[in-house]
Amino acid sequence: MRSLLMLIFVLLFTNGISYAEPKKWQQGKGWGWVWGAEDEVGALNEMDNNSVLKALSIVKKGEIKDLGINYDRSSYKWPGHSPGEIMTFRTPAGVKTQRDLDFTFPENGNSSETTWHSCALFINDNVATQIDGLGHAVTGKDNHWYNGFTESDWGGDWGIRKAGAETIPPIIARGILIDIAGFKSLDALPSQYIITPEDLQGALRKQKTDLRFGDVVLIRTGTLRYWNDVGANQEKIGEHDSAGIQLPAAKWLVEEKGAIMIGSDTSGLEQMATPPENSDSFMPVHNYLLIEQGVHIAEFHYLEDLAKEKVYEFTYVATTNKIKGTTAGFTMRPLAIY
Repeated sequence: MRSLLMLIFVLLFTNGISYAEPKKWQQGKGWGWVWGAEDEVGALNEMDNNSVLKALSIVKKGEIKDLGINYDRSSYKWPGHSPGEIMTFRTPAGVKTQRDLDFTFPENGNSSETTWHSCALFINDNVATQIDGLGHAVTGKDNHWYNGFTESDWGGDWGIRKAGAETIPPIIARGILIDIAGFKSLDALPSQYIITPEDLQGALRKQKTDLRFGDVVLIRTGTLRYWNDVGANQEKIGEHDSAGIQLPAAKWLVEEKGAIMIGSDTSGLEQMATPPENSDSFMPVHNYLLIEQGVHIAEFHYLEDLAKEKVYEFTYVATTNKIKGTTAGFTMRPLAIY
């Protein structure tokens, strides 16, 4: 009886323990298309009231770290995405000289000459700090993405109509930093470095951190130490941005540990420069996570402050733009709270 009471005490009161049984996840398999034919959310369906409360219980000091990065037209981006332009659409001088809005005229009651600034944006939905939506990666002759949604059925000129980024729910989960650069005693991982499951396991042992089902896992390569204000050092960032995981590490995190989202401080999470033998894609990790498993990918998350303070466990909080049809929640500002 005493042993049973002790077990109950541990389960109820140990901070951060994940109490809930997985809804659909199976160890050794992960997920797949298991949430129904109309599902657009994937592994994030595993979040519930209980998991949110457990994640929030991690917070003890009330410290907040901003995991977002500044971005502008000069910032580094993956070559497959367009640059961004932020154009001032209305300026004080423009409002006054254009004289196309009657309510701004002094003679119509605006004697204080009040004006404003507003901006028009031309920007890719896969730039800066962002989360890949489940409609981002597409494969096969039928051009399908997660859950079998196809371009012929659900594509369009004004954004995708299934699994767009507007379907990404607010995320509140236990966040875990795996500092691979720190584990290797490097400022940043070298160009094209492949992060293995053994690297992940070694870093976790060094940090004295464990992974639990339902975690958001963020992997530090050190790339964003060179971002500075707006990531304009294209050559330096590009050199280290090429480090990342490949399928063995992705499968270990999803199938063995139950990570509901995986991210890093790079533009693409995976090492694409040297695809594994017999690979049929230049981005097999994206295809595996987004299409096959329904696991979202977090990219360009700023992890330097957490690594500096050796904060490896935190409450991860993120919400994305609800811009219908976009393929990523972009230029966002996720938080680590502890």
